[in-house]
Amino acid sequence: MSPRLDFSDWWGKDSKKGTPVVVKMENPNYSVVEINGPDSAFRPVEKNRGKNAKQVTWVLLLKAHRAVGCVAWLATVFWALLGAIKKRLIFRQGVAVATEKLGKGKLVLKIIRVFLVTSLAILAFEVLAYLKGWRYFESANLHIPRTLGVQGLLHMVYVAWLTFRADYIAPVIQVLSQFCVVLFLIQSVDRLVLCLGCFWIKFKKIKPRIDGDPFKSDDVEAPGYEYPMVLVQIPMCNEREVYEQSISAVCQMDWPKDRILIQVLDDSNDESIQWLIKAEVTKWNQKGVNIIYRHRLIRTGYKAGNLKSAMSCDYVKDYEFVAIFDADFQPNPDFLKLTVPHFKNNPELGLVQARWAFVNKDENLLTRLQNINLCFHFEVEQQVNGAFLNFFGFNGTAGVWRIKALEDSGGWLERTTVEDMDIAVRAHLNGWKFIFLNDVKVLCEVPESYEAYRKQQHRWHSGPMQLFRLCLPAIITSKIALWKKANLIFLFFLLRKLILPFYSFTLFCIILPLTMFVPEAELPMWVICYVPVVMSFLNILPDPKSFPFIVPYLLFENTMSVTKFNAMVSGLFQLGSSYEWVVTKKAGRSSESDLLAAAERDSKTMNQPQICRGASETELGLLNQLTEQKEAAPKPVKKVNKIYRKELALAFLLLTASVRSLLSAQGVHFYFLLFQGVTFLVVGLDLIGEQIS
Repeated sequence: MSPRLDFSDWWGKDSKKGTPVVVKMENPNYSVVEINGPDSAFRPVEKNRGKNAKQVTWVLLLKAHRAVGCVAWLATVFWALLGAIKKRLIFRQGVAVATEKLGKGKLVLKIIRVFLVTSLAILAFEVLAYLKGWRYFESANLHIPRTLGVQGLLHMVYVAWLTFRADYIAPVIQVLSQFCVVLFLIQSVDRLVLCLGCFWIKFKKIKPRIDGDPFKSDDVEAPGYEYPMVLVQIPMCNEREVYEQSISAVCQMDWPKDRILIQVLDDSNDESIQWLIKAEVTKWNQKGVNIIYRHRLIRTGYKAGNLKSAMSCDYVKDYEFVAIFDADFQPNPDFLKLTVPHFKNNPELGLVQARWAFVNKDENLLTRLQNINLCFHFEVEQQVNGAFLNFFGFNGTAGVWRIKALEDSGGWLERTTVEDMDIAVRAHLNGWKFIFLNDVKVLCEVPESYEAYRKQQHRWHSGPMQLFRLCLPAIITSKIALWKKANLIFLFFLLRKLILPFYSFTLFCIILPLTMFVPEAELPMWVICYVPVVMSFLNILPDPKSFPFIVPYLLFENTMSVTKFNAMVSGLFQLGSSYEWVVTKKAGRSSESDLLAAAERDSKTMNQPQICRGASETELGLLNQLTEQKEAAPKPVKKVNKIYRKELALAFLLLTASVRSLLSAQGVHFYFLLFQGVTFLVVGLDLIGEQIS
């Protein structure tokens, strides 16, 4: 009798892929062949087959290891946060209190402090009532005891507070919350429609196209190539970190040298930076590039005044188009050949806008969250508006204008801090059309510190409201179609520039914590959780790699609503800082994508003749002067973190509300308020811009 073979232990283990195995016995009555190949994937699995004790033990140990690692990570983060609170908030080591100059921020801070003190007093009263057993708030139907049921003076005061809260405070909060919920739903519908439009563009592969060879001459008698005259402007102000990168990238653009002029518009008030920029311009000028340096003695109108002054030069009339790049932008050599051809045979086209790409998007958590917002802005908002409306807000850089469109629209005006949006609205009212190129990207930077990002967002949200006040009469009296007027007023300005920061701040930072102390006006769960998560999901769709950051993104956007609301009010009512221009600080980093782009530019220009710096006396003198300026340049100042009082006050308000939600056993409200309060705390202590791996 042949010996018994039991392969059950083999089947229960993970087998390794390899060559087929044939097993035979010495005196075989049969043979068993085990084939480990592609067909083994289709072999049915026995559900009733169990695992031995050793396998179960290892699985449990692995899960326990993961759980311990997660708890250890949370403990490390919590301990680091406590250390930052102790160092920055209690001992004030290496920090400075941020000044409240942005849009009368002191008034907003006082209001938040009043809410905080009131909530602390109410919380103490509620805890005392909870300990005494007066738990009327645990019932869905609030029961207020009558006079006969009152036990002592404190109980009478508590009952009077419940009555006053239910009769007078709750109705006001309910009306305000319902109004904000309606605005929230309208804005969510607008966001959903934009996403559907983006999906349709992807599905139908809709994008601007260039027919034929745009530069080929139409003249039969003189065949050849004709390139239009292009003016390139690089406005900058004290841009020590990035001036060299932008000038170098622009000077290497692939365009006939006799058909292009580069203007470096320097508004720097630091003489050492002026000399550095002059030396860089001289270097490229000696290489045969048609580039000039302009410096204004009187810096009025900020960037708009700088561009307006440059356009007033007599030689500008010889040029047909103007391309604008901020100091941290690095266009690829083929930028003009990808953008300028769209103007041919399209006389109504006034602007071609390219997309931004960021060299430092993975620098820290703040830059990653900014990348989510800006990817949605370009991929969805700009692309959809450009494809279906032929109108969108000019981004101020990485775009090519038809000079005639600028002149017909009144040129650059110095009346707001958003001169790019101003000229776009006026050009739209004059009938000019815009094109957005989503596949043409220009490298640039996003702010790496919360201080720089906060100032940038203040300017971006106060300027549109200031412009809305100035442009509203012109929009109403313009000759464009009625639906275009409605789109400008209700969608472009009111919904996306005013309503969004208003409801976000009011609903999630004011009403939600108040409803914890006034449970009669409780917000529904779908407002707090479901709809915001869905909207955040839609925002992250253009950048799928950012899905792990969906929760931090949602919380950080609610945190930034304080700055955006403050800026919106400042611009709408013409408060002190609505016309305050602060140049966004750059780091001048060279990320991996930046280095790859530079290598690509170098490879494309290797076959072009390069003129090296000679040893003439003029060049040696300039080189020595440049060396002296670099040696005399001020040393970088050590970073000083800021403490933002409004964010900290709101953090304590939300954390207080989260404690109150525990008394009512509201789990979802507790976690949301807790995480939102911690986010405000992290931002208020200026931890959001710290380095991450």
